[in-house]
Amino acid sequence: MPTVLRPAGSIPTLVRRPTLIRKHDEIDDRLSTAPIKRAKVKFDDNIEVKDLQEWGKVPELVQEEVRRALQMHSIGDNSGYDEIKSIFRVSVKGEAECSSKTLKSYTSALLSNVAVLDKSCSDLVLAILNSAWINQADDYITLYVRLLANLVSTQGSFLPDVLNMMIQNLVYAKSSKRSLGENLNLSNTQIRSRIHSALQYLLRLIPSASHALLSILANHFPHQDDSKRLHTNYVNSLLKIVSYAPELRSDVLALITDRLVKIDVQVQVDLEDLAEDVGENLVHDLPHLRDPLDTGLDDSESSDSDSDLSGESDEEDEESQRTKDILRNVEKMDQILESLFRYYDQDFSATSLTIRRDALDILLSHFINIILPTLRSRHTQFLLFHFAQASPEFVDTFVGTCVAVAFDKGQSFIKRQAAAAYLASFVARGSRVPANIVRDVFDYIGSELGRLRKQYEPGCRGPDLQRYSSYYCLVQALLYIFCFRWRDLEHNFDDDSEDDTFASPYKAQHQWLSGVKETLALNIFSTQLNPLKVCSPAIVTEFANIANQLGVIYVYGLLETNKRIHLSNHASSNSQHIRDTAFSVRRDESQYHLDEYFPFDPYHLPRSKKWVDGDYREWRGVAGVGDEQVDDSESEEDGAANSDLDERTATDATKDSP
Repeated sequence: MPTVLRPAGSIPTLVRRPTLIRKHDEIDDRLSTAPIKRAKVKFDDNIEVKDLQEWGKVPELVQEEVRRALQMHSIGDNSGYDEIKSIFRVSVKGEAECSSKTLKSYTSALLSNVAVLDKSCSDLVLAILNSAWINQADDYITLYVRLLANLVSTQGSFLPDVLNMMIQNLVYAKSSKRSLGENLNLSNTQIRSRIHSALQYLLRLIPSASHALLSILANHFPHQDDSKRLHTNYVNSLLKIVSYAPELRSDVLALITDRLVKIDVQVQVDLEDLAEDVGENLVHDLPHLRDPLDTGLDDSESSDSDSDLSGESDEEDEESQRTKDILRNVEKMDQILESLFRYYDQDFSATSLTIRRDALDILLSHFINIILPTLRSRHTQFLLFHFAQASPEFVDTFVGTCVAVAFDKGQSFIKRQAAAAYLASFVARGSRVPANIVRDVFDYIGSELGRLRKQYEPGCRGPDLQRYSSYYCLVQALLYIFCFRWRDLEHNFDDDSEDDTFASPYKAQHQWLSGVKETLALNIFSTQLNPLKVCSPAIVTEFANIANQLGVIYVYGLLETNKRIHLSNHASSNSQHIRDTAFSVRRDESQYHLDEYFPFDPYHLPRSKKWVDGDYREWRGVAGVGDEQVDDSESEEDGAANSDLDERTATDATKDSP
């Protein structure tokens, strides 16, 4: 290999190549002197910046995710299934934990896979039902209700759960000012309106849902101790349901009436337990000007109006608290009656006679099955009292119903006694009950008394309430009617010509209709049944005074004789049993007297009282009665009872005479 020879001499010096590496000081100097470069693009500082997660997934991807999650769940893999459940999770504040867009995407995906949601997916269905759907935007509400409708159509076993969720939201509707970024401000009324729309859609789509709904409505009815606001809003919601589910009308109205009667009875029982001077005028003294009673209750965001009665201090005694509880129940009853009066008034104001008759049929059905067997009811029956006087036909229908029950031997004694009391009280107190009805009823009762007299007299050994209760009930009804409507039993009486309190000569001659004096005489004197000894002393005394003043019949001598008769000597061995099933068990001989229960005594509930104004015949005495001293026949048994036929207390119609 050849070798390259270099010439001899000095070795040249190596030159260092330039490098890109610069000293720090040099760089800093250059940067400090370099001109500032202007940005070519200007950014808006107010631009909205969103999380990537907020955009969510495309609908197709969500549908595939849901499909696979449900498919894997069917074979035991619940990872994706649990993630779907978490989408509908609700926070402690009652709000959804995911965005509205995400919620809508997964709801739409579930709608596409609704056929797969069987019983194995019940926990997912429960999560959907408990989700925060009610405060969402309208388009989501529509989508959600479609999901529920398809769910119950394909899987009927979920229908009770869906309806239960709807009614629960209806009861406990809470207004909201936040909803997943939508900033919806929904009042309680708007929330209820959304629920009603959803419920109406479901009932129209699935007719069988009505039957399932009825028991759910009964289960969610507020407890008797719940607030007035809760009761009122729920009753109004039930009446709204009836408007779009007419097949439930009779049953829903029966439910409301039944719960109203329970409150009504509880008030009477509580009043009887109070001291007499406290309970006697409690309802009458109820304040008439209370804002919560005069304004709507649905939208108020304030605390329940019951709260103004709830501030009890430790020093307040038990009776004071019981009084407050009674007042709460009275206000509930008043508010519910107001709602029912308004509801029925729409039907009875209709031009169609069929609509009015249907409404009366519903009221009569509730009267026979709910009100009539409940002897302590005090206010609920005024629904009948008012609307049965809407026309002469309806008056006749209600009177006929009472007559049919009172004269029916197949009915229990309690029902027959109550029907006789309702018949007498309605005819006596109804201002729109015409004179011909008064006369007809007087004749009906007289004829039935004649039949009973023939049946009982052969074996009668003296007055006995237990054995001859049907007879005594009708005699007392006859006396009561006479005390109030005696002018209608005269010849040529004109309702508009004279007043009941006209000044007439003492024992002036009156022309009575055929059979009036005979009926009274036969059933007072010509019988060993001796009804004046058994009937209520208050009614007997008032009848004796009026009959004596009018010269129709004189009974003071019989009353004097009755003082020497002891009912306990003639009472059946099991007579105490009948008192236990009636209104009260009393001591001494008063337990053998017939109760003076007449259900249409004066009505004093402040809010709903306006509905019966003009329907009511107030008690007006006869001139001369009470203006003079009556002889000693007005004994301890009768004497103080004079005023008991006058205006009764507003709440205690069954109170014993003093």
